[in-house]
Amino acid sequence: MDKDVIIAHRLNGEDLPQPLGGPVRLVVPKIYAYKSPMWLRGITFMEEDRLGYWESGIYSNTADPWKNDRYNR
Repeated sequence: MDKDVIIAHRLNGEDLPQPLGGPVRLVVPKIYAYKSPMWLRGITFMEEDRLGYWESGIYSNTADPWKNDRYNR
């Protein structure tokens, strides 16, 4: 819900190609790229955060590159 988060469907004026995440792709610029899903099938808004597959293992849920927050500690 941040102002810099983008749901992209076009690149350079053309439809986003499938190898680059088309038809739509989520871009979250302020966190590590692994938190920006390449292919979307849907979006669910929740009142509370729920850890994903990778976040319940080794990767950080916040993924703040300015804090070097890539892995769970």
